[in-house]
Amino acid sequence: MIDKDKQELNMKKQWAKFVGVLVLYLLFLLWVESWWGLLVVPFIYDVYISKKIKWTWWKNAEPVTRFVMSWVDALVFALVAVYFINLFVFQNFVIPSSSLEKSLLTGDYLAVSKLSYGPRIPQTPLTMPLTQHTLPIFNVKSYIEWPHWDYRRVKGFGKVQLNDIVVFNYPAGDTLCSAENLQGQDYYLLCHQIGSQLMEQQAPNAVNVDMLDPQQQWDYYHSIQNLGRKYIANNPQEFGEIISRPTDRRENYVKRCVGLPGQTLQIKNRIVYLNGKANKEPDNAQYTYYIKLKQDIPEQLLDELNISMEDLSTFNQSGVMPLTKKAYKALAARKDIVETIHLNTEAVVGDLYPLDANTGWTRDNYGPIWIPKKGTTITLNMKNIAIYERPIEVYEGNKLEVKGGKIFINGKQTNKYTFKLDYYWMMGDNRHNSADSRYWGFVPEDHIVGKPIFIWWSHSPDKKGFSGIRWSRLFNIVDNIK
Repeated sequence: MIDKDKQELNMKKQWAKFVGVLVLYLLFLLWVESWWGLLVVPFIYDVYISKKIKWTWWKNAEPVTRFVMSWVDALVFALVAVYFINLFVFQNFVIPSSSLEKSLLTGDYLAVSKLSYGPRIPQTPLTMPLTQHTLPIFNVKSYIEWPHWDYRRVKGFGKVQLNDIVVFNYPAGDTLCSAENLQGQDYYLLCHQIGSQLMEQQAPNAVNVDMLDPQQQWDYYHSIQNLGRKYIANNPQEFGEIISRPTDRRENYVKRCVGLPGQTLQIKNRIVYLNGKANKEPDNAQYTYYIKLKQDIPEQLLDELNISMEDLSTFNQSGVMPLTKKAYKALAARKDIVETIHLNTEAVVGDLYPLDANTGWTRDNYGPIWIPKKGTTITLNMKNIAIYERPIEVYEGNKLEVKGGKIFINGKQTNKYTFKLDYYWMMGDNRHNSADSRYWGFVPEDHIVGKPIFIWWSHSPDKKGFSGIRWSRLFNIVDNIK
């Protein structure tokens, strides 16, 4: 009688566990709007109630088998848990470069929230947890491209706001060269640069692009790009194989959002204007300054001004150093150290987005450029088609052609296009040392990964061991970095 009572009590507990787990699981399916997950319900029922499948058969096996399988069981559980946490809740991200300094520093480790903007349903769901696109050591793809799902984002706490610091997939990272020394290189810029060199060799007399009509300019820039593409494809020993990556497997970047969908952005004398109104500069925005020193900057002053070895290396190579306003004023006041210091106003024309247009824009004087907004229809013409070619063709999957000064989308002549996605404009706070939207254009909404919440670890790459820990940065809230 007692055994029967125990069995009934145990069964009630199992049913309670089953109902609790089932409710949580159904709420999860409701959130992600994917009812294919109902196929898992019978297995959940079996784990708690029917127990037809021997999920823990190894517990009654030989000691060696029990030992090995206990570790396998724990490892599989940990990998599955990490996979879903990284996918739907948050993931770790380390600042790899100085493009956001001195707001976020190289060596800062961030907790990135997927819930802030809503997590994406994975486009390539079959991937090894804790990897982005490549398995370490083996140097092979860490994901399987089938199945490949269309972009969809579940509800989050909000949307990207102006001046948010955002983690996103690198838009120009859809195509790249597999050669190890070129995997961080912008493939489209590489094609443009190589094509330009080949064009100069083939036609020594420089083409005056200003003298060409819009169609001729279009054909000229596309011929440069095609020359570069063909050269890279025909020289695999130098460039490796040309490979592509799906959106969610591209490199993760982090920048500040300085332009929202539907806004018109222009940079005038380094200041970002939105719809004609100046946007607030980040508190720690950096620009490069030409400096002539009387003596080396003391190490104590370097630490006080947060000047890194990378900053010094830039100075030693080019005579310019990236500085915040605070650092500039502090150095300018040190007449015993600094002979002259002035802002670097030199800005090269070219190698900016769009590469296939003669805009005359520079990094410090750029635009105006309208940022596409979902559902908004734009009038296309030969003056703006190069700006919107990539969003229309690459990000939204249309075939775009320009023939005889006329625009054709999917084979039909038109001068209108309605965007299917929202787009954003991202820039680094280190304005003269940041590969950002000025160089590769808009960031589509399907590339948005998440929002950094806080710095959970920070270690200076210039110092080793315990001395490199930046204690004052630990657990700083990223939203407070304005």
